[in-house]
Amino acid sequence: MSPTTKKKGTKSEGFSAEEKAAMRARARELKSAADGESAVQEALAKMSASDRALGKRIHALVKKSAPDLSPKTWYGMPAYANKDGKVVCFFRDAGKFKERYAMLGFNDSASLDAGSMWPIAYALGKLTKADEAKIAKLVKQAVS
Repeated sequence: MSPTTKKKGTKSEGFSAEEKAAMRARARELKSAADGESAVQEALAKMSASDRALGKRIHALVKKSAPDLSPKTWYGMPAYANKDGKVVCFFRDAGKFKERYAMLGFNDSASLDAGSMWPIAYALGKLTKADEAKIAKLVKQAVS
């Protein structure tokens, strides 16, 4: 059976509504010439209060730790790109895909390699001062 063929009486395993919305957001981002900072602020404004608070803190930490990264949105999420336009890290709010926690993620353009295996995403429930220090260190390392 081909991936597009579905058995009679079974549910389609296509993209979820949230995934489709993220793809539409990405298409809009590619067409838009909007200022990255404004786009990030708009994305944060759409989040729940708890996710917005985390997102604003992550935004401030990234800007302070890696001022050469440019804020932008990526699939509707706040993201931070290097001079080549490649997304280094991003913040995904819990509401984005109806998850129980927000996430700070790093893409392959981040210089976080450590041996043969290393983490590229971190679940965020709240941020302590120690967490903020760890995030600042990771972001600095990611752009080194």
